[in-house]
Parts: sequence; C-alpha cells; structure tokens
Amino acid sequence: MGPSRYVNPLRRGRSPLPTHSAVQEKLDIHSKISWLIPMPFSIPSLPGAHPHRVLLRVLNPVRVPRHPVSRFGYSYRRGVFSRCCAFLGGLLGIFIVVMFLGTEESHWTPAFRDSTLVFSREDLQKIWRWEIDSGHYPSRKKIPEQIGFTASIPNPALPPARAHTLVSPFTSPPGPVITTAQGVGPRRTYHLTQNLTDNLATTAYPPRSISGSIADLDIILDQCNFANGKFVRDCLEFLRIGAGLDNGRRVRRGSLKEYKYIYTEKEYESPYPEYTVVPIVPAAYPTGRYKPNAGLQKKRGVQWEPSLSLPPPRKQAVPSSLLTPCDPHNPRLFHMYWAGAFDDKPYISLLSFLFTQNLGLHLEDSHELAVCRPQFWVWINPYPAAAAPIPSALTDMHHSLKTNPWAAPLLHPRFKGIIKFKLWNTTEQLDGISELRNEWRLMETLFNSGGISVSVPARNSSAASSTASGDCMANRLGSKSEMAYDRLSVTMSDMVRFVVTHRFGGIYLDADTLFLRDWEELWGWRGAFAYRWSYHEFYNTAVLHLNKGSALGSFLFRTALKNGFDFHPGSITRYLKEAYLSPLLTQLPDALFDPAWLNTEGFQRERPPHPFFVNFSEFFDTTSQGQQDSAPQATGFDGFFKGAFSYHFHNSWWKPFDPARNWPDLGPRFAEGERAARAVANPDADPDHSADNVIDDKVDLDWATVLKRTFESYIRGERPNMYGEWLYW
Repeated sequence: MGPSRYVNPLRRGRSPLPTHSAVQEKLDIHSKISWLIPMPFSIPSLPGAHPHRVLLRVLNPVRVPRHPVSRFGYSYRRGVFSRCCAFLGGLLGIFIVVMFLGTEESHWTPAFRDSTLVFSREDLQKIWRWEIDSGHYPSRKKIPEQIGFTASIPNPALPPARAHTLVSPFTSPPGPVITTAQGVGPRRTYHLTQNLTDNLATTAYPPRSISGSIADLDIILDQCNFANGKFVRDCLEFLRIGAGLDNGRRVRRGSLKEYKYIYTEKEYESPYPEYTVVPIVPAAYPTGRYKPNAGLQKKRGVQWEPSLSLPPPRKQAVPSSLLTPCDPHNPRLFHMYWAGAFDDKPYISLLSFLFTQNLGLHLEDSHELAVCRPQFWVWINPYPAAAAPIPSALTDMHHSLKTNPWAAPLLHPRFKGIIKFKLWNTTEQLDGISELRNEWRLMETLFNSGGISVSVPARNSSAASSTASGDCMANRLGSKSEMAYDRLSVTMSDMVRFVVTHRFGGIYLDADTLFLRDWEELWGWRGAFAYRWSYHEFYNTAVLHLNKGSALGSFLFRTALKNGFDFHPGSITRYLKEAYLSPLLTQLPDALFDPAWLNTEGFQRERPPHPFFVNFSEFFDTTSQGQQDSAPQATGFDGFFKGAFSYHFHNSWWKPFDPARNWPDLGPRFAEGERAARAVANPDADPDHSADNVIDDKVDLDWATVLKRTFESYIRGERPNMYGEWLYW
C-alpha cells in the first residue's frame, strides 16, 4: 500500500458548513496546523513474515507560505523560492537520516530498519579467515569489501591463479581492501565422466562418479543461475552430460568442453598457511575519526557479542592422500527429521537413497568398496514437538519401528551401518551446542519462524488441560491432512537441520526429498551450501550442508539466539546478508534439487524441463491433470528430471505414493510387513488370497507410483539400480 493522500480540511475549498461535530470543528479552527503530517507506508517483507507498517512524518505543504502574484512577479518568485528551500531542506534531512542510520552502534536506528547483526567487524574477519583456512571456501567469488581485509588471504581450497589480486578502494586510509583470496591449494583436473568399460551390457547404465571427484559449484552457477536468465532445462542437460548420465543415449552435440564441471585434485607441496587474525580495518567516518565498526548496523538494544573464540582451523587433505576413503573432517552423513508415525514418505526417500548412492550393496563384502560410503541418519521425534521427552522414549521408538511395516525392512542387517534411526531429544541436542547450552532455556519459545512466534500453553494451565485430548496445534504429531497441518513440527525442523549439521556435520534433507543420482561430487565441495527459494533471492534450507563445528555455524546460532531463535530460511538470509557472510553459504540454483519449482511459480513455461509440472500435486496426480498421462510409464525413472541431484515434492504428506498398492512391496523377504500393511489398506480383503491382477491396477500410473515401484523392484532383486548394480543379498 502506497502513501495515502493528505488533504487538509481547511484548504478543501468546499462548503463552509461543518461536516462533523461542532466540537471537532472548534478544535480544527483553534488548533495550530502542524509542520509535520503523518504518511503511512507499507514495507514488503519476506514470505512467511508480516509486512512492516511504517508511519513517517513529512513536511506539511500547507505550512509553506503562499503569496499572491504581484504585478511585477516578485511575490510569485518569493513563493517559488520558499518552496524550493523547503524541498531542498527535506532532501537534506532525508540524506542525513539515511547516512547516519546504522553506521555505528552509537546511532539511533528506527524499528523498521532494525538489523540482526550482533558481531563486530573483528569477529566477522575471524569467521571469514577460519572458514578460508579450513578449506571451506573453494570458490572464486569475491570477499565482501565491508569485511575490510587489507592483507592477502591464502586459500588452500583454490589452485594458484594467474590473475592478480583485485583491490577495492572501499576505505580511505590506512589502505585499500582485498576482496579476493590467493589460491595456494592443489591444482585441478577437469573431467567428463564416461563409461570406459568394454562390456557392452553396461552401456545402458551411466558410470559411477570418479572417487574423490568434486563439482565446481562456481561453474554450475554460471550455467544454471536463474538470475542470469538460465533455464532449468538447459541446466539439467549440462549436469547430466558432464556427469555421464546420458551414457548410451547421448546425441552428438559437438565439443563438450563447456560441460566440464567435475574435477579431481592433485597433491601439492606448498606450505599450509598459518592461522593469523587479519588486523581490523578502520573505516572512514563522517566526523573525521575512525571507528572499527563503522558501516555496520548493529541490532538495537543488544551489545556486540564477546570476542569470538574459535579452535584452530582444520587442515584439509587431498582425497588421494588420505589413508582411508573417508575424510574425518568431512563426514558423509545425510540427516532427516521425522515426526509422527513412519509411513511411505520417509520410506520412499530412503529407498531412493539405496537406489542411487554408492553404498557397496552390490558387493558381498562392503569393505571391498574403495570409496567413502555415506550414512543416512533418520532423527525420529515420536512425540508432539511441544511435548517433554519421557524415559522410555528410546525403547518405545525401537519397538515402534520394528512393528511398523514401512520402517521394519530398513532395519534389515544388510542395511546396518548405512541407515541409522536416532531419537530426537531437543534438550539433549541444544545442550550439546556450546553456543546455546547456557542461554536457550531463557528463550520465550522455541517455535519462531519468520518472525511469527507460537507460544505453547503451560502444562498445568487450564487452556492446556482443556485441549490435551483434542487435535490442537500443540498436540499434533505429523501432518495428516491439509487442514491438520503440524506447524510446530515444521518450525522445529527449521532449527533441527542446523543443530544436526553443526554438531555432526553432513547434509540435511527434508523428508519430502527423493535422490535422483549419486552425490559424490557434492561431498567433494567442502563449502557450506543450500539452494535458492524459487525466483526469490533468499535461501531454501530443504537441502543444507554445514561443516561440523564451523565458525559459520557458531555465527548462525549466536545470531539466531539474539533474534528470537528464528531459523526460518528468510531469517537466515538476513543474518548472513547483514553480516556480509552470504558467500560462505553458497546459494545453489534450485534446478539441482527442486527442478519443478520455477514452473510451479509460473516461470520458464515456454521451455520447461521434463516432466512439466504446473503444480506440485501433479507428481501424485499426474494423469488427473490431463498432462503427460503416458510419460511416467513410457520413460520411467530415467525420464524424471535427469541430471538433477534430487526432487523435492513439497509436502503433500497425506497423499499416498501408490493408492492402488499402498503398502511396502518388497517381496517374500519382507512378506510379514507387507501382509500387515495390506490389511490396513484393504481391511475387507482376505489376506490369504491377495492376488495381484493387472485389471485391479490403475491404467495410467502417476509419477509418484512409478518411482515407488522402481525403487521397490531394486530391493526385490528384479532390476539393478540406476548404475547397473544388482543388490547382493
């Protein structure tokens, strides 16, 4: 809403008869006309947060004197001169306010311009230097000039560059600012992944990624960035050709040099840089003095955080120099958080993990695998998000999983060491983070997302007791329908992803995520990353990689603690942007993990990827939308967003993957669980005479159904995985 037009009742030029009460008329006549008048403005906010309403006071034009035009025009000129002076005075006032807003902690900051920043420039420099020295910044993107480095920063994650270091004239004395790090790391060799085997039987399947290979996310950003006008369709072609995923189906496209984004590193002999704190750069200040935090806008009402204490940086080793395939500083852990009864959603996500990742399941002895095998940790919250844990929670969780037909197959010894179920305990997890353990209990609520805070009634209150047995928000466990949405668990998951990745390292994924290819190259990129929120410029943390115990993680937790314990993606974007740390959390294009999102938002529909979804519901209801009703069965898994690392189907927890066969269909080895699930899905059917007739199945299968049945056929041993490897039982 724009500014409302102000019309003074004394200057309307209308009938002199009163249009309101006599008392109000008397007040209007005898009151003085103010020099300032209120003008409301509406400031747009991030999705998920309320817009800001601001009431500004501006100069009242009525107070500017008017003079009749004299015979010689003198009065007219004097009136114009007065108006010009008033206008210039107003501009000068606005300039002074804008110049001084938030330039130093001693200045007043209005509520609508309040910042989230609680770290001084010295600490921001420490964070940047720690992450670079630890090998967590393998990017050529510039360091923000506001950080104020004046000395060359050696970067062990970048190869030596031929170009000179760029210098920015951001500050006046004592010197210029360095905005790029100097590469001192191993040199890179870029590859096109191809199947080099002579066995023609394997040409139908793509090759596994080269062990220790790394995806250059800078190159991927250049090819796939929506902000640069890149199409998701072209991005997926670039990703699949570079990774060799089109093996056996490649068509001639000329030279493929531009498709090289995967590289390996060679060992190097250069000395590892010592950890030293770069001196603070005093920024220029209007008064002529120099202040260390000039140009930074601190959050109102709080002091700067105490000087940040960080451990020594971690020396990263070239994969080929490691004694074991796994890097102890970069554990390959996938994390997922699940609240409520285990059902087909996490079940399918875990099956897609088994179908795509290099787990050695095709080998009799998994120790023969010469690559680092990732693990999947599923964090189970068996109680509502607002409930307190009970002593028997761990025992109850294991019993529930063993008797659950969707979860029980994943407990099979063949998957031991690959899939691990862990009990989520909020108290234990928050106490395990040194940045939080002494203060998190002082927070009013743990349920704050995008500035919208949800207070949970006390257990002994009448409000709580009256709704204890009902389906109130505090008692919900999982989203069972669109109307009964478990908002507290969703808000809790916003926090969980940062907790588990900071404590243990690895990558967090939302439970509505399906793997579509091996993630070997992403593990090689040691920097932190998330991806873009559709066409918006802030993060979506449905996929989040943080390094264990990193300086970036410490910053995020301390900042969130001072800003309402808010871990909403929009809030995370603000924290990083206002601290000039955004480059440390690489924002990847959503084409890599969410390739349908831009289409569902109305973008790029003239050249969509395959399949073409206008809404996310078409993943579950493909044929009912009247589009591509034969595509799922005709192209199968191989035709589903080929090249993307994963697919995010965005909630729809209440929709089954396979309505006609809503049970785990994994063959005789897991027949007992299937029998129990069939009985729940079809209570009127005779479990001893459950024949599977094609006539009873749906004619045109939806995408969700095709993917579920594909993953299950691999577990049954009826087909190999996407790389041509058969599951060895």
